[in-house]
Amino acid sequence: MDTILDALQEGRLFELPDNDKTDALQFLAHVIEAFPEVPAGTDVVGHVMKREEATSTALGKGWACPHARVPFDEDLMCVIGWSPAGIDYGAPDGKPVTLVVMYLVPGNQRNHYLREVSLLAKALETYPGLDTLREVEDLDDIRNYLLDLVDVAKESAGPDTRARMIRLQARPAPELAAFRDLSNLILECFTLISGPDMKPVVLTQNPDLLAWLGSADNLVSRLEAEGSYQNGEWRVLRRAAVTYQGGRVALDCLAVKLG
Repeated sequence: MDTILDALQEGRLFELPDNDKTDALQFLAHVIEAFPEVPAGTDVVGHVMKREEATSTALGKGWACPHARVPFDEDLMCVIGWSPAGIDYGAPDGKPVTLVVMYLVPGNQRNHYLREVSLLAKALETYPGLDTLREVEDLDDIRNYLLDLVDVAKESAGPDTRARMIRLQARPAPELAAFRDLSNLILECFTLISGPDMKPVVLTQNPDLLAWLGSADNLVSRLEAEGSYQNGEWRVLRRAAVTYQGGRVALDCLAVKLG
């Protein structure tokens, strides 16, 4: 459960934008792709969705733990998404999923990942406050709920694991470790409309992003060919594309910036 503690201390807990399973998974996967530790071009979205197509990663009791296995060596990392309304996730107990913990599993961390998920599953069996998950109202409540759950897992873990968790809980607050703090991560969804007879049109409510996109060279061609674009402070990821008459294309995109 140390990875969940890391995520809480480094600002990697987010409220999900809607209660659609695919949108939630893509949103969290794009956040992971923005991590500085993740090599450019790593298709976290593809890895996650392929795994989810094979079998549902819902644990039951309002939880799901999707993951992406990647070939490079790094620390085990996760992001946590909270859905206030709950997601129809195909869970074994039929309950909507409220918490989605998405893991990035490098090749050198597979045993660590299996131990962590095993501890989490055990904690979900014994945590007395599990039914309160649907009653929380904001991210602060969710954070406190998760910290309580980690405490339960700590009590059932071995002495080495307990010592590790205690050290993590005693670490400085995220603002004292700003070099890895993602609480100021900016995520903006926008639509890009292009065609052979027109200048690309950007639909966004963020004026800074609009100005930056207006000066981006070869944006449309790069997004269509590679699925992503980065030049400076923003990274743009293509999520979906719809083709219309006259060769016009609407690209559903996500822009990521560490503010």
